[in-house]
Amino acid sequence: MGTPELISPRSPRVIAARRLAKRNFRGKERRFIAEGPQAVREAVAHRSAGEPTLLELFTTVEAAERYADIVEAARATGARVHHASDAVLAEVSQTVTPQGLLGVCRFLDSPFEEILAARPKLVAVLAHVRDPGNAGTVLRCADAAGADAVVLTDASVDLYNPKAVRASVGSVFHLPVAVGVPVEQAVAGLKGAGVRILAADGAGEDDLDAELDAGTMGGPTAWIFGNEAWGLPEETRALADAVVRVPIHGKAESLNLATAAAVCLYGSARAQRAAGGCRSVTSS
Repeated sequence: MGTPELISPRSPRVIAARRLAKRNFRGKERRFIAEGPQAVREAVAHRSAGEPTLLELFTTVEAAERYADIVEAARATGARVHHASDAVLAEVSQTVTPQGLLGVCRFLDSPFEEILAARPKLVAVLAHVRDPGNAGTVLRCADAAGADAVVLTDASVDLYNPKAVRASVGSVFHLPVAVGVPVEQAVAGLKGAGVRILAADGAGEDDLDAELDAGTMGGPTAWIFGNEAWGLPEETRALADAVVRVPIHGKAESLNLATAAAVCLYGSARAQRAAGGCRSVTSS
C-alpha cells in the first residue's frame, strides 16, 4: 500500500474545519473540534440522537499508523478520513503541539427537559463560569464522580470551545450536558424534580464537613459553581437551599474552581452511596 494522499491546506474541508475555532461558526454549523487520541476515541464511540457523533477525521500518516484502531473504527462509523500533513493539522488545531488526530463532531448537548425527566441524582451547574479550561475540568470531575448531568447556564462559556473540550479529556462524550439554560430556570427545574440545590462558595454559611457529618447530603443534589475570580452573585446564592464552603484546614487562601468542584461532587457521591443514600453501593 502506497503513502496516502495528503489533503491540501486549501481544501474546502480544511477551511471549514479551521473556521470551527470561532463560536459563531460552530453555532451555525452545529459542529465542533475534538483533538487528540483520547477525545477522538470517545467521539468514535459516541452517538447523538441515534447518529454517529464523529463526522470527519484528520490524521497525519504517522498518527494513522500509531492509532490504526481509532482510524479504522472511525471509518466503520461512516466518518470521512483525511490524511493531512503536520502543517495542515497545525492550521486546524488549537494546540501548540498537535497529536496528529483531529475530529469534526456534531453537537451533542441534551435538552434540559430530558435531563430533568431522567430524575438525576447528582448534577453540576456551571453558572458564570467563563474560563473554558475550568469548565472542561469541572465537567471531567463531574464525570469521574458519577454525576448524571452537567448544566451550563447562559452566562457561562461555550461547551464547544476547543479549550473546554480538550480540558474535559473525553468526558464531554460521557454524560448529558445542557447548555444556555438561565440559572433561575435551571434551579426551578431541578427543584421541581426533587433535587436539593447547594451553592459552592468560599464564604458560605454552611461547612461541607458539617453537612456530611449531619447526613444531609444523601439525597438528589445539584451543585452550583461560579466564576473563580468573583464567585457567585448574591442573587444566585439566594436561589440555593444552602450555600456551602469547602473547609480550609491549612494555610491556603482558597481552592481553585476545579479542585473545589471535585471535593464537593465526591462528597455528594460518597454520601449518596452510603447506607440510606439515594444510590446503592453498586449503582453508577
